[in-house]
Amino acid sequence: MTVLGIDPGTAVCGYGVVSQTGDRIEAVDLGLWHTPASMRQELRLKTIHDTVVELIERYAPGGVAIEESFVGADARTALSVGQARGAVLVAAARAGVECAEYAPAHIKQAVCGYGRAEKAQVQRMVQAILRLDEPPASTHEADALAVAICHAMAPPLLQAAG
Repeated sequence: MTVLGIDPGTAVCGYGVVSQTGDRIEAVDLGLWHTPASMRQELRLKTIHDTVVELIERYAPGGVAIEESFVGADARTALSVGQARGAVLVAAARAGVECAEYAPAHIKQAVCGYGRAEKAQVQRMVQAILRLDEPPASTHEADALAVAICHAMAPPLLQAAG
């Protein structure tokens, strides 16, 4: 199964594609894209949507996994991230690809074994799990790969739980 993981954001959006065969998970691709603050909001969301559509067309994932919104002290940021998540959800729905959402703590627990792991620890664990030569360059790419890993590992865990 191929999984497209997305770390949604309006300014920076990260993506990671993993492929799972049996017990082995491999990185296929990772990257990020930016939308400038000077761009109109609807155009920023269209860029996110269109980029996700392109990624789905390129990799034909069996699922898209995104990180749930973290509502911190800044409601404006939470709203913006929520809009970016919406653009991703619509892109997946239009392509007929199931989309799963995972809480940040759940992703960190699955990848690091600790739900409050720091960003650097997530980067190192993603590197170890995917046998990368070096950790992902950005936390956005690491988070996107982490959510993809979490989703790829979910079916075996659900089967084991019955």
